[in-house]
Amino acid sequence: MKNFFNQLFESISPEENDKIIEASKEWEGQLPTLWLLGKTGAGKSTLIQELTGDSEIEVGNGFRPCTRTAMSYSYPLENPVLSFLDTRGLSESDYDPREDIEACQGKSHLLIIVMKVDDTEQSDVVNAIKDIKKSGGIKHMIVVHSNISLLAEKERKQTIAHNQQQIEEAWGNRIVSIECDFTDKENMLGLTELKEAVLEILPMIHVLVDDYNHSSKEETIFHALRTQIVWYAGSAGASDLLPGVGIVSVPAIQGKMLHSLATQYKMEWNKQTFMEFIGVLGTSFAVKYASKFAIREMVKFIPVYGQTVGAGAAATISAASTYAIGRVACKYLYHKSRGEEVSKKEMQELYANALKMGKEVAKNETNEK
Repeated sequence: MKNFFNQLFESISPEENDKIIEASKEWEGQLPTLWLLGKTGAGKSTLIQELTGDSEIEVGNGFRPCTRTAMSYSYPLENPVLSFLDTRGLSESDYDPREDIEACQGKSHLLIIVMKVDDTEQSDVVNAIKDIKKSGGIKHMIVVHSNISLLAEKERKQTIAHNQQQIEEAWGNRIVSIECDFTDKENMLGLTELKEAVLEILPMIHVLVDDYNHSSKEETIFHALRTQIVWYAGSAGASDLLPGVGIVSVPAIQGKMLHSLATQYKMEWNKQTFMEFIGVLGTSFAVKYASKFAIREMVKFIPVYGQTVGAGAAATISAASTYAIGRVACKYLYHKSRGEEVSKKEMQELYANALKMGKEVAKNETNEK
């Protein structure tokens, strides 16, 4: 246990090290991906803006080419936790989605088909769906009918039914559909339903959906830091899939995260702060955490089982525990910066709840990969 915490102490420095850089690249190479499929002008940029809350994002602006006909965008640009893929070649007669499918392959992803409600000429989209169906590379799909306020109710229902039927016939099965209109910022239609549909399939996006009524300033500040914490959690989990790597990288990542969070609260993260933090969580927490971490790393060396089940379990727990540590660290640092005490019971309950949520999200992401 002493060696484990010594590694954390050594990671207090704000300087990056090779293990953290390697882990972050591993994580960013397997980001959960939302694939947007639709004609130009269908409303893909607006959809991304509303999901992320970032009005600056535009399809084509900041997107990087990843195939001949597709572009990707990692969000946020710094410490990304999610990737968007936009297919640009639907109007091309020789469009072949195989490259685009390969770009999404192996990731926990969702295909979102965006169709403007007053546009019934969707042959390019339908043909792409047929090719995607043949590939068998897509598991989850949502159809978004955008700009629904453009048509009166009767005509709107007819065109939506027509477009939905085209897609479902091409796919050969029923598909969840959402009707949206984001043109009126005071009365946006379908946004809640869209977020709920995406969350059900891709829990990782919970870090971008902030519909909570924060009961305190501490919660408000934490929610502003969630994306950063999830990036560290994802990096820890990604690096822990290989034997002999996580035992060094996970403590380094967690130590770096704690230092970074302390900076956000204008606090210094040092050995004294660390020991006070561990003390608030309780001595039993430190012993259990270190011993269980060592066991998980040893299991990964078991032939076959260790590289499959063992590695997957280790990655899930490392990601979840990193998230939980980040959550309780935010609460600890908030109150410490104000000269306030926080009870051990409250911190331990918060850690348990954060760990549970982190496991659910991390397990979903691991299972989908």
